[in-house]
Amino acid sequence: MKIDGISYRSVWLDADGWSVRIFDQTKLPWLVEQIRLTRWEEAAHAIRSMQVRGAPLIGAVAAYGVALAMRAAPETLDAVLEALNETRPTAINLRWALDRQRARLHNLPLEARAEAAYAEAQHIADDDAETCRRIGENGLPLLQEIAARKGRVNVLTHCNAGWLATVDWGTALAPIYMAHDAGLDVHVWVDETRPRNQGAALTAFELGAHGVKHTVIADNAGGHYMQHGQVDIVIVGTDRVTRTGDVANKIGTYLKALAAHDNGVPFWVALPHSTLDMRVRDGVSEIPIEERGPAEVTEMTGRTADGRIETVRVVAAGSAAANPAFDVTPARLVTGLITERGRCAANEAALLGMYPEKG
Repeated sequence: MKIDGISYRSVWLDADGWSVRIFDQTKLPWLVEQIRLTRWEEAAHAIRSMQVRGAPLIGAVAAYGVALAMRAAPETLDAVLEALNETRPTAINLRWALDRQRARLHNLPLEARAEAAYAEAQHIADDDAETCRRIGENGLPLLQEIAARKGRVNVLTHCNAGWLATVDWGTALAPIYMAHDAGLDVHVWVDETRPRNQGAALTAFELGAHGVKHTVIADNAGGHYMQHGQVDIVIVGTDRVTRTGDVANKIGTYLKALAAHDNGVPFWVALPHSTLDMRVRDGVSEIPIEERGPAEVTEMTGRTADGRIETVRVVAAGSAAANPAFDVTPARLVTGLITERGRCAANEAALLGMYPEKG
């Protein structure tokens, strides 16, 4: 995707051929800054601090983190894999990417590990970019059908599931980009997505840079727009999908699904193969939900009228704050899943039909 007319991925090798570049997503949309990663510990910090976030991108950056470690100390493979796996608990793509590196490297001699690790990381990144492109192609007909009936398409999305959350294209936003590029009149309701405001900061930044019409709304406004017929379809991403079709995504997704169900609005979830966790059946009871620090709730960062970037407290002094980062939407509330292989229902039989090798 592009920033100021220049094409970027969300993670890439630097010109030296070994260090890794990412965007510092904690600075967006106020500043577009790159970070150069030279040690696996820096990759771990980037994931933990949410300088990079989004399930597919987390996996790709972790894979490059392994490559950085193997370049410096190939004998540390097991310890590095364990440490990286502990950075974020909910997104299954992290474990998937690290398992890929483990399988590729574990039986190699030490001197061969670095080259193999870089090759595997590049393959993971390339696979994600192509996977997301295909998700876009498979989701596009949903928007084309609405456009054929109504002229304009109003999409509601939650959090950020665009190219900043993946290596390129995105999951939930990929069909939107393709619809826009195809000339459809598409408009996106962008949930602000408290407490970190990934919708207001990141999704709005992405859509604006690409020229897609959008409106940022408060998290609790989506149901109102659905009641008044101003939402044609909801498309969200996901950090983990269970064998039975339950969906873990950014906190607040469950409430959007309930509102969509009550108002007869289709609720679609876009996901790559790396987000499927066929070992889990009951998402509510089995998926670990990350609890992040209370400061994300009690404080907000923004730009002041004179251009300064400031963090301010927005909660009364002495009040406690809880901060679950994700919730689980039961499969019964999901209209369907958009994958790189096509669209399917959110249930075990449909998922096994789409991915028989995962049975």
